Amino acid sequence: MKKIIHHLNFQVVVAIILGILTGIFFPSFSPTAKLISQTFINMITMLIAPIIFLTIVLGIANMDSMKKVGRVGGKALLYFEIVTTFAIVIGLMVANLSKPGEGVEMQNGAGLNKVEQYKETASEINWIEFVTHIVPRNAFEAFTKGDILQVLFFAVLFGYGLSKMKESGNSLILTFSKISSVLFNIMKLVMRLAPFGAFGGMAYTIGTYGTSSLLPMIKLMGSVYATMALFIFVVLNLICRIYKFSLWKYLKFIRQEIFIVLGTSSSESVLPSMMKRMEEIGCSKSVVGLVLPTGYSFNLDGTSIYLSMAVIFLAQAFNIDLSLSQQLTIIGVLMVTSKGAAAVTGGGFIVLASTLTALKVIPIEGMALLLGVDRFMSEARAITNLIGNGVAAIVVAKSEKEFNQDIYNRAVNN
Repeated sequence: MKKIIHHLNFQVVVAIILGILTGIFFPSFSPTAKLISQTFINMITMLIAPIIFLTIVLGIANMDSMKKVGRVGGKALLYFEIVTTFAIVIGLMVANLSKPGEGVEMQNGAGLNKVEQYKETASEINWIEFVTHIVPRNAFEAFTKGDILQVLFFAVLFGYGLSKMKESGNSLILTFSKISSVLFNIMKLVMRLAPFGAFGGMAYTIGTYGTSSLLPMIKLMGSVYATMALFIFVVLNLICRIYKFSLWKYLKFIRQEIFIVLGTSSSESVLPSMMKRMEEIGCSKSVVGLVLPTGYSFNLDGTSIYLSMAVIFLAQAFNIDLSLSQQLTIIGVLMVTSKGAAAVTGGGFIVLASTLTALKVIPIEGMALLLGVDRFMSEARAITNLIGNGVAAIVVAKSEKEFNQDIYNRAVNN
């Protein structure tokens, strides 16, 4: 019993339960709870950029050639596009079958000020600029802002430059390796505080939005959660079977990260530890360094499902009968807009606004319906994104023969 109590997973679960109870009975604690949760996420965020940089640099410096780096990156992007498209299609199919938006009463004026803010921000998004934004104007600024894609781009170039130094670069590689070990030791310490972050995140969510806001939208929430589960246990499970590894054993191996994401509603809160876990399950450092950080911007399976279902939900709420061609257009638009969800401030809501603006069929004001309940679906999005990115790392590692089966067997059978 004493061993269970000291286990981080148990502590996080207890913290989530306490957070829910605190939010229900002491809603005035919400501002303080938000500070607690945000402080924990900030502690993780401060480690993300340097850990990504060092992992990618060390991985590329130890790779055989830059041709292999390009091949790994290309496979990852192809995989991301195929799987997220499946996620979008599944979201559309389930929303069309379950019809969560039918019978919803539109509340005029509710949340319209916030919707206008999202609409204004979405109109400013330039997707060509989003692509070119990957190249940092200042490498140090990319680190201070914590821009994952910019750090990744600079790390690839730095790793390439270091690999060209041959033996003369070994001393720098050794130094970077030692610094990387220091950062992961810091991360272990920070992760011990995860129960506080989970408690704060859950107490803030329940205390701010209240459980009453769930009742009118329970059908949409049920549909979203069911679709996420369908995607994980059918689509991702099928991918796992094709590449000969167990989804269940993988989920058990990363259960600590899943619990933390459940509490904090942020998949970024476990990015450093997921990179370590993927190495511990058998993926090479180079594949993990390239696939996981990139996946946080381009492989958002949960976000893709949510966005597709939200669009259909709003169409049903406004009694707009979308034709097959219009729904195919939605798939095409979301294949582009969903890729920017993690890189745009405000996340999925702004991307949803940009998608509705591009479609010009569904009134963007309908987003006010989703404001109160969105936070309660963010956990499902974040967990699905997390699980999908881990599966992607294993798939790419296996396809590149950069996966150690013996390490995997030891890791999942302990």
